[in-house]
Amino acid sequence: MPAERFVTALNDQVAAEFAASHQYVAIAAYYESITLPQLAGFFYRQAVEERGHALMMVKYLLDTSSPVALGPIDAPRTDFTDHIAPIELALEQERAVSGRISELFEVARGEGDYLSEQFVQWFLKEQVEEEATMSELLEVAERVRELPMTLEEFIAREGPGQQGADPNAPEAAGG
Repeated sequence: MPAERFVTALNDQVAAEFAASHQYVAIAAYYESITLPQLAGFFYRQAVEERGHALMMVKYLLDTSSPVALGPIDAPRTDFTDHIAPIELALEQERAVSGRISELFEVARGEGDYLSEQFVQWFLKEQVEEEATMSELLEVAERVRELPMTLEEFIAREGPGQQGADPNAPEAAGG
């Protein structure tokens, strides 16, 4: 069984991943409401991905006979000043997640919990990709601020965040 401190921290991260998914659904709904379907689709896919991350963590807890303690999540932000604000929020969120994943790694290492440390390594790699995708999207959005349809075209053409399933990803609960 993983170290108790790691189990507590991972359960907290499960809630954070579900909260991130919830926030991405809110962002997607915002974009859909202002008729930006490519942005909406991008964030709906991100929501599914974050939910998947939470379920990977749940599966690890179950596989290691650790308690799964699903905590509450806050309501997502739904009011935005313009079409760029949600992307800024998403980048902030990804940076915060990267910090929390790094803390999970530190807890596992500090506790000598090498199996949990190995489990977290995939998420560290994933966060590099997540931050890079959001940073790129924000750069393009700011560059074409006055022409949001150009951002829509960029998403349709480039397909950011659509690398496909990673065969090295941990298994998700229910998967």
